[in-house]
This record gives sequence, structure tokens and C-alpha cells, in this order.
Amino acid sequence: MAFWCQRDSYAREFTTTVVSCCPAELQTEGSNGKKEVLSGFQVVLEDTVLFPEGGGQPDDRGTINDISVLRVTRRGEQADHFTQTPLDPGSQVLVRVDWERRFDHMQQHSGQHLITAVADHLFKLKTTSWELGRFRSAIELDTPSMTAEQVAAIEQSVNEKIRDRLPVNVRELSLDDPEVEQVSGRGLPDDHAGPIRVVSIEGVDSNMCCGTHVSNLSDLQVIKILGTEKGKKNRTNLIFLAGNRVLKWMERSHGTEKALTALLKCGAEDHVEAVKKLQNSTKILQKNNLNLLRDLAVHIAHSLRNSPDWGGVVVLHRKEGDSEFMNIIANEIGSEETLLFLTVGDEKGAGLFLLAGPPASVETLGPRVAEVLEGKGAGKKGRFQGKATKMSRRMEAQALLKDYISTQSAKE
Repeated sequence: MAFWCQRDSYAREFTTTVVSCCPAELQTEGSNGKKEVLSGFQVVLEDTVLFPEGGGQPDDRGTINDISVLRVTRRGEQADHFTQTPLDPGSQVLVRVDWERRFDHMQQHSGQHLITAVADHLFKLKTTSWELGRFRSAIELDTPSMTAEQVAAIEQSVNEKIRDRLPVNVRELSLDDPEVEQVSGRGLPDDHAGPIRVVSIEGVDSNMCCGTHVSNLSDLQVIKILGTEKGKKNRTNLIFLAGNRVLKWMERSHGTEKALTALLKCGAEDHVEAVKKLQNSTKILQKNNLNLLRDLAVHIAHSLRNSPDWGGVVVLHRKEGDSEFMNIIANEIGSEETLLFLTVGDEKGAGLFLLAGPPASVETLGPRVAEVLEGKGAGKKGRFQGKATKMSRRMEAQALLKDYISTQSAKE
């Protein structure tokens, strides 16, 4: 059975009758990225203008009597519409489609058919699968690699055909029609019923497909191939945009270009060179900064070693620094008789810590210090280091270390 959305992909609304409405649940992804289960209803209509997912194309969004439809799935000859409000079986309803999403899917899906046909015609590259993504789409081609010349040739050819305004026709064939054998396709679903739907681009391609498509290639406007990526099983993914997505991509790219022009104080043609110069300058500054930090670490180590407060527990905190900075200090001091507690980072936020000293003491105290600082760490041979989330609790960690030393001294 073909739904109304498949018979007329340009239909934006449709009046039909509710067949059934049953309680159901929908697993979805919440705003925090975690899975959520929504309670609602599975609504079946006599026919629908909302496309259920299939053929690599995501499902439509829309409304039934202004009630939001959150998912549409095909089940045999019927489509299930998930809503969070019940609808009365037998009642007439007005179904409206989210046209921006629908037309975007039509452009990407018809674009995929066109690219697939041209890649096969020009270079015998067979499509094994495709994905219509939220921001870009990918066609998996049965080849380990593609040249830049091949990509350019495919892009040029598909855009020529768009400018030729070739018609796109949809036909339905019975399963026993001899023409079915001449039509491309990757097989039918196990629960397929009724005639076979064939989408043809005049003079270019005929393919079995259940999706929604434009009626003329001119509705694609333009196709931009962004490049290729390595796919699975020694295949290549061809990344593309069609129609309005190209315009949005151009708008984003132009916005980025304007921002870079303002930041780099040069024209777009000089952006790459300007960034390279900045990168080189940054590398030199980072190297100089690292050398200064190392010299500082050595100086601090000697100062601590010669301090009248040397012994027991020696504490140092700096806002700037890293693990290497702390380890240089520990290496320069090189004492296994004193507990050295070093920390770097924001005093009220997160940071790094290092505990060095007698191996037995460090092994005992390291995990306890990490716990106080609400962090994690590991260690061996008289050193324990890690990350802390609550650097504000450093004084508690120091008190813990001093209590331990006092207790050990009392025992001796």
C-alpha cells in the first residue's frame, strides 16, 4: 500500500479518519543526551500525509488536529503515529506535515538517487547504502577510494542534470510485472505488501523506493559534494548536501569567513597563511613558556629544600603549572624523608595534585588525599598524582598529612 504522502509528496495537509488509538511508549533521547521513555498513544489513520521512516529516509513530523506527532513508523500496510494525546477512533482529523523537514528530506533523497546513478554511469561505482543525516548525507560506495577528479566529475554531471530540469516520475508496478526485473534496488522489506513503487529520473535512473521525492530535478536547486571519508569494509563514503542545505552551509561558511576576517585583520584569501603564522608564533611562545616553567620549578625546588621550614610536610600551590612542573620539583628535591604535597590549578575549582615522599606513607595517604580533594589518582615508588575537582579542600588534605606525620613521630 502506498500512503498519500507517497502518492503526492507535495501534499502539506490531508483529511482522514482515525482507525485506532492504543496506549504506547516511545523511547527518545532527552536534552541531556540520556534515553527517556514517553507515555502516549499509537494512532492509526485510514491514510496519512506523514511519511514513516524507510529506505534510508527519516520519518516526517507534523500534527493531527494540532496535536504533535513525535514519531511515524510503518507496520505492514499501516503507519503508526505516536502522540501524547488520544484521538477518538472514527473521528475525522486534519493531518499537517512539517513542510520544511519534508521538503529537505525530498531534496536529499532525490539528490542521493541522482548521485548514485551518475557515480554508477561514469565510474561503475555501486551504492551499497546511504544515510540522510541531520546536517549532511552520506552515500556508501563500493570502492576503497576516489580521486578528486572523480568527485568533481560527479558533482559537475549532477548539477548539469539539475539545470536540464529533468522530470522525476513515480510509478507502481505489480510484483509479476516483467519491468520489475529491469529496475534497480536493494530488495524489499520482509513485510512488504502490494505493488512495487518505482522512482524514475527521466533518462537517468529507475529505482525501487518508498521515499518522498521531488517531481523535477530543478527542485533540488544545487548539489554540493563536500568530499569523501573512509567507510566500513574497505568502502568510501561520499558526503553531500542538496538544495536548501547548500544555502545554509554557504550562510554558515560566509559567517565564519567574516568573523575570521575581523579577527585576523586580513582578507579571506589570506586566512590560511595568517593562521599558519599564528600557529608558529604560538609554538615558539609555548616552548619558551615551558622552558621558563622548568627553570622556575628548579628554582622553587632549591628554595623549598633550603627553607628553614623544611621537613615534615612541605606544601606548595600555584595557579599555573602542570604535571611536568610538579614532577620536576619532586625530582630536584629527591627526598624520601619528607612528604611533599604539590598542587596546581584554580584554588576554588579543579586542578592537579602530587604527593611524594616515603613510599609506604605515600601509598597509604595518596588515595585518602584524592578522596578529600574529590578526585582520582594513581601512583607507585613514592609518588601519587592525579586530578582534583575540589581544590578548595587543600587545607583539609594538608591537615590530614600533618596529623599522619605527628602520629608517626609519636610512635617513634
